[in-house]
Order: sequence, then C-alpha cells, then structure tokens
Amino acid sequence: MKFAAATIKDIAKALGLSTSTVSRALRDSHEISTETKQLVLEYATRINYHPNPIALSLKEKRSRSIGVIVAEIANSFFSQAINGIESVANDRGYNVIISQSHESYDKEVMTLQYLASRSIDGLLISVSTATKDLQHLKALHDRGFPIVFFDRIVEDINTHKVMVDNFRGAYDATMHLIKQGYNNIATITNSENLSITRERVAGYVEALAQKHIKSRKQLIKYCFHGGMLLSEVEEAITQLLKVRPRPDAIFAGSDKLTTGCMRVLKRKGIRIPDDIALVGFSNSDIIELLDPPLTVVRQPAFEMGQVATELLLQLIESKRPVKDFERKILATSLIVS
Repeated sequence: MKFAAATIKDIAKALGLSTSTVSRALRDSHEISTETKQLVLEYATRINYHPNPIALSLKEKRSRSIGVIVAEIANSFFSQAINGIESVANDRGYNVIISQSHESYDKEVMTLQYLASRSIDGLLISVSTATKDLQHLKALHDRGFPIVFFDRIVEDINTHKVMVDNFRGAYDATMHLIKQGYNNIATITNSENLSITRERVAGYVEALAQKHIKSRKQLIKYCFHGGMLLSEVEEAITQLLKVRPRPDAIFAGSDKLTTGCMRVLKRKGIRIPDDIALVGFSNSDIIELLDPPLTVVRQPAFEMGQVATELLLQLIESKRPVKDFERKILATSLIVS
C-alpha cells in the first residue's frame, strides 16, 4: 500500500470543518476560536500531520532548504563542518541537503543542477579539486542566487568566503619540524588547482626560508585526489624516498593525506618519527590514540560551518541585494604531541 501523507482536507473531513478554517487554525489565526484551534491541533498531532513543504515553498517563494556540496562526507574535516552548518540551519528553520563531489568536476556540476532544480534557497560549497571552469557557479550567481564558499574558495566570484589561515597553519607545522632538528622536510599536498594548496605550500616555503633552508621542488608532491586514492600517496612517498638527501620529515597538507602517509610509511616499514617524522593537517579524533602521538594542525571546522551558514542566511533573507561581501579567515591550532 502506497504511503499517503495526511492533508488539511483529511483533518477538515474528520472534524466537519472547512479546509480554510483548518488552515487558519493551524496558522494560529486570530479569526479562529481557541476551542477550534485546540481541536484541530490535537487531531493533527494524532494523525501525524505535517505541512507540505512544496506547498509552503510555493506560497512563501522560499523552500527553507539550503544545499551543501563537499568533496567527501567521510573526511573528518567536512563532517565537522557539516555539523556546524546544521546547527545553525536547523535552529533557523532550514533543512540541509548534503551532496558529495568526490573530487569530480562533472559530479559537482550535476549535483548543483539537481539542487537548483529542487529550488534550494542558497548554496554552501567547497569546490572539487578538478574544478577549473566556474561557469556552472557563475551562471547561478549572476542570476542573484545566494552562494557562499567555504574552505576551498574561488576568487572569481564576488560573494562571502570562509576559510582558515592555511598559510599560518602550514608555516607553524613546518617551523615545528625545523625546531625539532629536521632539515630535509618534504610536503605532500592536494592538487595545485585548490586555493588551500597554494596557501599551505606558501606557508611551508616561507618557514623554510626564514630558517635559511632552500625549498626543493622534488620535495613538494601534489596528489590530485588529496589522499582519497591511497595509490597516489604511495607513489608520492616512493618518489620522495628516492631523493637524496632523503627527507627526514614530511608535512602532509590535509586530513586524508596525513592518514594516508601514516598507512604508506607503515607498509614500507618506516617508523614515525624515528625514520621519518610526520606532521599534518588533521581533525580526526583517532590521531589522539596513536602511539607515538602525532603533532597536527587543527582547523575550526565546526565554527567554519556555522560562520558560512550565518553568512548564507544573511544573503537569503536580505530584503535588498547584498553588495558588500566578507572574507572570514579563522585561526588554526598546532596541537603538539
């Protein structure tokens, strides 16, 4: 038997009232008596009646839903950011529709088209590693559709952007390794396409320069899929192990790359930190259970999700076109083991 949601007509028929009376009672209209409102609300609760969101969206010209596109929900950083997004959206009466690009430009475009067809009120997006052509985003933005970028941003679209201080996070991590006596420090990082990659590599290079250590191109390895494919990380480490002098430490530029490096080094019988030290970006709680413990850069992912959502809801609910946009940069924390 096909499920059929309870409707206002069902309530009206059961109680012998008109649909308009039931509708006004559910809206707590002053035109309806207290006794009738109570009768309607009690019956609505009993039959598990809920307002039709599609009908409401047509009436209010708003779906009260926002879309979120991230690379991968299983990534601890993105899962924490989504928790922050939902904490604000739900409190403000908005539903959240979450999608993953899996680092695919085509999937990102297809997902955005689907979300737009569902009449979402706005979009939070951290672009995929493969995204170079921004036409799918520009087309919506040019029509006044509210979009806020977080974590992985693009500069060519004038809107709110929320990120962490990637430069400082990478600088602090690299400087920590230098102070521990490491001089041949490599970095394994995401695709060069991403804003976070450019900023983190710049922080790494600056820390080396301040200690008069020359950065070497052969010690900088880019992984297009950012650690989602372990084979990419393995290939990067295999290449690094051939460099002479061999790296004595690795700075990993993301959550997935940090755990990927740990797995590959263990497979190869390389001890951390005895043979090669490792510092990385990571928001995973598992890091705290490691022996020996790992020094990591923590990002305020939950706060980032909250801030991005607040900015998006400002765009959605503004009575006038917003012309002044904010660039929020949140501080990272170096958690020293």
